Amino acid sequence: MGGLHEGHLELVRTAKSLGRPVVVSVFVNPDQFNNQEDFAGYPRRFEVDAGLAESAGADVVWGPTQQDIYPDEVDVPTPDLPMVATNPGLEDAHRPGHFAGVARVVQRLFDLVQPKVAVFGEKDWQQLQLVQAMVSRDGGPRIHAVPTSREANGLARSSRNERLSNASREKARAVYLALQAAAAANHPSTAEKMMRDTLESHGLEVEYAVVRSAAGLRPVNDFSRPSRALVAAWLDGVRLIDNLPMPVWT
Repeated sequence: MGGLHEGHLELVRTAKSLGRPVVVSVFVNPDQFNNQEDFAGYPRRFEVDAGLAESAGADVVWGPTQQDIYPDEVDVPTPDLPMVATNPGLEDAHRPGHFAGVARVVQRLFDLVQPKVAVFGEKDWQQLQLVQAMVSRDGGPRIHAVPTSREANGLARSSRNERLSNASREKARAVYLALQAAAAANHPSTAEKMMRDTLESHGLEVEYAVVRSAAGLRPVNDFSRPSRALVAAWLDGVRLIDNLPMPVWT
């Protein structure tokens, strides 16, 4: 959506390494914002973003207009959302309407660009599972996932990090510390408590701190199958999300 940072550029470099021409779209999608202040404040700097994307290997940088994506004369439908985008009680519960907007714009971009492969980061894990479910059900490009890009202190890179002061950015490291603590736990309920305690002890306001199955994001009772620890928390008016895979115990 713009405000490109090193995490985005890693996606571009990964796409380039796959040996195909790389198209980068930059579009701040109004449909996926449930907070209009967040939409209004989202970074918009297309010329800078285009230069960064090209330096990372993009062959085409496309900055479509609202009319390009949602033309008045064309009905752009919203795909039916899979259960992973409606039932887990994570981003779906805290950002109502968000995933409908994501699904709509992603499907529209797939229809317009016709990619063979689409590269997504793992930072928004639930969004990644939504896209995976969409293409599994309806067809589309192969989805290539890239691990979350992090700053030196472990903080997941995000355009929203620009709103944090240097002191807050260091405090935000607690999100990564919480996830690391969860990975050392011997039970999902213990992991969830350790995450919440870590976040609250560093002054973050917790929205959720949970362990769920990696694909369907269902509650789990042990670590016998792939699972993910997921966090959403607020710090100084900035919402931070992150996740890490949990060890599988056999």
